[in-house]
Amino acid sequence: MENLKCDLLILGAGSGGLSVAAGASQMGADVILLEGHKMGGDCLNYGCVPSKALIASGKTAYTMSHAEIYGVADAAPQVDYAAAKDHVADVIAQIEPVDSQERFEGFGVRVIREYGRFTSDRVVEAGAYRITARRIVIATGSSPLVPPIPGLDAVPYLTNETLWKLRERPDHLLVIGGGPIGMEMAQAHRRLGSQVTVIEGAKALGKDDPEMAEIVLEQLRAEGIEIAEEALAQEVRGQEGAIEVETKDGRVFKGSHLLVAVGRKANLDTLNLEAAGVETTKTGVKVDDSLKTSNRRVYAIGDAAGGLQFTHVAGYHAGIVIRSALFGLPAKTKTAHIPWATYTQPELSQVGLTEAQARDAHGDRLEVARFHYHHNDRAIAERKTKGLIKVMVVKGRPVGVSIAGHQAGELINLWSLVIANGLKMSAVSNMVSPYPTIGEINKRAAGAYFSPKLFENDTVKKVVRLVQRWLP
Repeated sequence: MENLKCDLLILGAGSGGLSVAAGASQMGADVILLEGHKMGGDCLNYGCVPSKALIASGKTAYTMSHAEIYGVADAAPQVDYAAAKDHVADVIAQIEPVDSQERFEGFGVRVIREYGRFTSDRVVEAGAYRITARRIVIATGSSPLVPPIPGLDAVPYLTNETLWKLRERPDHLLVIGGGPIGMEMAQAHRRLGSQVTVIEGAKALGKDDPEMAEIVLEQLRAEGIEIAEEALAQEVRGQEGAIEVETKDGRVFKGSHLLVAVGRKANLDTLNLEAAGVETTKTGVKVDDSLKTSNRRVYAIGDAAGGLQFTHVAGYHAGIVIRSALFGLPAKTKTAHIPWATYTQPELSQVGLTEAQARDAHGDRLEVARFHYHHNDRAIAERKTKGLIKVMVVKGRPVGVSIAGHQAGELINLWSLVIANGLKMSAVSNMVSPYPTIGEINKRAAGAYFSPKLFENDTVKKVVRLVQRWLP
């Protein structure tokens, strides 16, 4: 076995691991990167990228069949499901070079295509190599969580990892799980011509603000998606092409294909973390707010750290680790400014606290500014008027923003900036947006916060009248 030494050893070439590797190597660190599967990890190969590509196919088909409102004749789309999957594969192929082994070797990273396993607090074995590192980063990501539903192991089912191999469009797709992945894939497949039933044990999109989630769910139901809530799957039975899911309350749902989308679990099983003295929790590696584990030489980032499971969080974590591991500077993670989005149509996004969370935390100090999409001229022009933004404000500063509607995932960017930098609502109000844009919704939400203070305030009116008397 060949012995290697390095400054920084990274386990996993997903978005977080690649970001650490690129930054650290270009800053002069000696970096080794381990990846036993695909470069780019889940996001490129099974998650964000392919799902958004398939959503684009479904969106195009839906637009064709709902064009009359724009003065264009509706046309029945001729969906080629296999060709849509070719589109997905092509999108992945175009992005792959950015995450490729060759690119990172060009940065000076030594890439070893093996899985790693700890043998001590600072030594990892990977294939024919024994690697001793000054610092180690666990960036192994996560995999689909498959629940122990009786009968599931005896029937064919799909996850977000295996869905992309499917070349024939499902006649009737059953989806267990009404979270973001389940709802995105439900709508995409419905728009591509499949019947779709979502089976959710609690509330669909249950981690989001209920008022905002309902805006999305109303549209999904209008498109013909059956959404069964409070429907806990109790048994799965059947065979390929004929699958049944029975829920705890006795309901039975029948379909041709089954997609399991109930969540994700951190990839930690093969790491032998005990040998490194690295403690874990139910959701991932136990880390402090600087992302250090119980072994101070070892960090964990992204999904492996057991917190918010988003690609952009892994990238954010990478910056924290580089600051700490390379420069020895204090760096701590925060979550208040971390946004997320669900890419249904309409979209759903959130940053900071929901209204319910903000009321629990701040009580009577909370003010909620609301603005509906149907007052935005660009939304009216594009017939995208179903939507709402809510801004939770405490002492003039937003502590959370919820958006449901067209381009919600784009609109939330501004609010992440505002919260990250501790800006006040006046900063958004002072911004000038080009007319007409969907982005004006953010400014109008700030206006909705200030309007009662200015236009419904007797003191302001008295001051104006007094000033007018004295002005020449």
